[in-house]
Amino acid sequence: MLVQQQPPLHLTYCLNIHPGESWAENFRGIHQHALEVKNRVCPDRPFGLGLRLGRAAADALAAPARRHHLRDFLRDHGLYVFTINGFPYGQFHGGPVKERVYSPDWRTPERLHYTNLLADILADLLPEGMPGSISTVPGSWKPWIRHESDLKSMTASLTACAQYLAGIRTREGADIALALEPEPGCFLDVPSEAVRFFREHLFPGGAEVQRHVGICMDACHVAVQFEQPAAVLAQLLAAGIRVPKVQLSSALEADGSASALKDFSEPVYLHQVRARAANGAMTSWTDLPLALASGKLEKAGMVRVHFHMPLYMSDVGEGLRTTSSAMDDAFFRRLKSGECPHLEIETYTFDVLPDKPPNVVDHIVRELEWVLQRV
Repeated sequence: MLVQQQPPLHLTYCLNIHPGESWAENFRGIHQHALEVKNRVCPDRPFGLGLRLGRAAADALAAPARRHHLRDFLRDHGLYVFTINGFPYGQFHGGPVKERVYSPDWRTPERLHYTNLLADILADLLPEGMPGSISTVPGSWKPWIRHESDLKSMTASLTACAQYLAGIRTREGADIALALEPEPGCFLDVPSEAVRFFREHLFPGGAEVQRHVGICMDACHVAVQFEQPAAVLAQLLAAGIRVPKVQLSSALEADGSASALKDFSEPVYLHQVRARAANGAMTSWTDLPLALASGKLEKAGMVRVHFHMPLYMSDVGEGLRTTSSAMDDAFFRRLKSGECPHLEIETYTFDVLPDKPPNVVDHIVRELEWVLQRV
């Protein structure tokens, strides 16, 4: 929904909270849940959607007839699409995902072709004159990048995608930005790595890359790294990197309370862990089960876990809390400046929360209201 007229600022929630891989399942999530959210949050105004389309759903929407049907549905129900989560290519619910969420990565033609298809779909759905965004894998999972050829392949694919997006803008007038989403343990991990990669590898590709490739800043990922969201936004924008999309979510935080964290150790998603000692020394684990098995959490200092927590929750109990307070007044002032036009709430972990709220729509509405109170 449009939460600020000038400069324009759009807010939504990511539909990846609703399980489903096929387009039929995705559409059911819109019909059964997103419509109810709209009717409760902004019944008299258009409500924007943050689609999550894996490869199977994107292939289905490649058919013009299905897109035509979707456009009619959006128009008839006061909905519009302005952003797509193009990060997970394959299965994202109902079974182990872990590191597979990064595959295929930006070294591969599969990732490029899939993302170009998402751009075609978005260009067909975007309201006239409204910019679009697609969030994506931050290059790759860091352990997979071993050779200079890997770096060159990623750069070439991202440059090719920028050129494809420039072609869409020329032919159809749709201005779409690809937004790499840094994440702990990935090729683009901390903000300084993103700045270096853009300056040394992407920006030499020319104006089309600078216009069409940027960063999706995820507030949960930033918090896990013990960074401040407002400072990260300032760092990226000062480096000339676009931030077309910001994902709003909190991380899980504890003071070495390993016993309480056990409830959040689950087999579906990757929950990277970072710990900061009193002297500033950092310790990292690839996943929460590994951190728990190490026996070192109790003395590691402050611990943060990549587990997307509800925005409205601050105290989790049993010595656990969230990082929601890191999204402070300075952060929201920056968002209202219009430099980051798309805001998307992302709490895809709803189904694996130890004590999840009983109703997903109630949960989504509470998260949207939390943001609306601040913007």
